[in-house]
Formats: sequence, C-alpha cells, structure tokens
Amino acid sequence: MQEAEIVIIGAAIVDILVRPASEDVFRTGSYPAEDIRMSSGADALNESTVLSRMGKIVLLETVIGSDPAGQYLLGHCKREGILLPDDCLRDDLTTGINIVLVQTDGKRNFLTNERGSLRRLCLNDIHMPFPESAKIVCFASIFVFPRIRAEELRRIFACAKKQGKIVCADMTKCKNHETVEEMADAFSYIDYLLPNDEEAMLLTGKNSAVEAAEVLLRTGIQNVIVKCGAKGCLVMNHDETYMLPARPDVTCIDTTGAGDSFAAGFIFALSEGRPLRECAEYANECGAKAVSVTGASEWIPHI
Repeated sequence: MQEAEIVIIGAAIVDILVRPASEDVFRTGSYPAEDIRMSSGADALNESTVLSRMGKIVLLETVIGSDPAGQYLLGHCKREGILLPDDCLRDDLTTGINIVLVQTDGKRNFLTNERGSLRRLCLNDIHMPFPESAKIVCFASIFVFPRIRAEELRRIFACAKKQGKIVCADMTKCKNHETVEEMADAFSYIDYLLPNDEEAMLLTGKNSAVEAAEVLLRTGIQNVIVKCGAKGCLVMNHDETYMLPARPDVTCIDTTGAGDSFAAGFIFALSEGRPLRECAEYANECGAKAVSVTGASEWIPHI
C-alpha cells in the first residue's frame, strides 16, 4: 500500500445535484431541471478527491455502508487513488445520500437522510495513531458527527500533535448550542482552523469575522483562516491580520463543495511548504474555480 501524505477525517456520501431547483415543482407536479447528476460528496471526500487530483496520497478515515451507494463511493475512491481503511465498509450502515437543490444564483438547499452514514462516524472508527508518513491530519468538519464532540476531538487532535503532525480542521454550523469555552481544550491543538464567516460568528456569538477570529485565537489555535465567500478570506494569527480578496471575474454557478475545495487548496499548499499567505491565496483560487462549475470537484480534472 502507498504511504499516506495527508489524513482526512470525516464523511463520504452520495450527492444528487439538481440545477436549477424551483419551488414550481410543488405546484405543477414536475419541473424540467437543466442538470441532474449523481456524484460523490461530503466535506472529507470532496477534500480527499481534490487533493488526490493534485497529486497527493490521501488516507480518508470514514465509514460507509456496503449497499449500492457505498459501492459507488468505494469505486470512486479506487479510481481517484484515495486510500481507505480496510474496515470502512459496514454491513450495518446505510450510506448517506443528499439531494442538493441548487438555485439559479448557485446557493444550495439540502435534503438529507438522518439515518444514513453521514453522521455515524465515532471515535472508534478512526485509526490512531496515524501513519508515520502523514505530515498533515485534517478533521474535515467539526459539528457534523453527534458522537464526536469536544472530548473526542481533543483526543484525536492530541494524538496527532503527539506524533508531530500539522493539525487542520474545518467546521460546519454548531448544532447543539456548543460554545467556544466548551471547545477550547480541543481547539488548543489546532494549527489551522478553516471556518466560514457564518460558522465562526455563530459559534462565537460575534457579529463580524474579525471579532469571531479573535475569540477563536484565544482558545490556543495558531491560525484562523475565515472563508468569506465572494469577499475572499480573512487570515489571522497572533502576529498579523489581513484580508485576501476573492477573484472578481468569477461567475457563480454552484457553491457545492466550494469550501471543501478552498480547504483542499490550503492543505495542498501547506504540504508543499508554502508560506501562509500563499496557502490562503491558493485556497481562494481553488474555491473560485469550484463555484464556476456544477459539482464539488468537477473543476479539477482526474489525473
């Protein structure tokens, strides 16, 4: 088996994308969408796919069902060269499937299967210690998994740091009234946190990305990179704060996976030893390319 350079932890599901979605379907009974397609999805798999297409060897720590949807994802990972744990395929799981309704402006709404594998990952599913060959460990989405909360995250991040790994993390909106104080011990192990502005403000209770990043830094995180959509991204650490504008010439078709492509671009540049500003600039570039097409990783060709 190849030796992993990067470990990504998180979800892998199937996305059914519909574009453009219209509420007229509820009035007429049917509606002719321009594009309906099935693709791989979820933050961790999206990041893994982009990084693999960039030439990195990625180990994806996830769980999927042994049903047809799971077999589809297994085939995707084999084609992309994404490494998977031998026991990730589970007979007792139903693979998560999301219906992604994409509006004409690129914004999305999701129909999700609450009983699917999307939210079933737990601490025992994650193989620790991590491979010695991996330099970076990224938890792709804090707050997605009900069974991986603050203490479980702390144990994952502490293991990675003990092994000398660079620890990255992305997040989604907190769902159970989690607080920064509750998450502080886990966050103190993170080298690079990559929330978007809404996620950061919701968790911290602040009204701006700058204020939210300041609060997050006080937990012990080394660098906070806040994704701000069409505005670009905010970079903050204990030495500097700056805003990097997004590309002005991008037509937004579909925002599905844009944040995941941003994170993958950042991690790729980081793995290449690039300075922080260049990592964030490249992440902006990847996010911009992602929104210009339909689907999470279609912007980057399979190598």
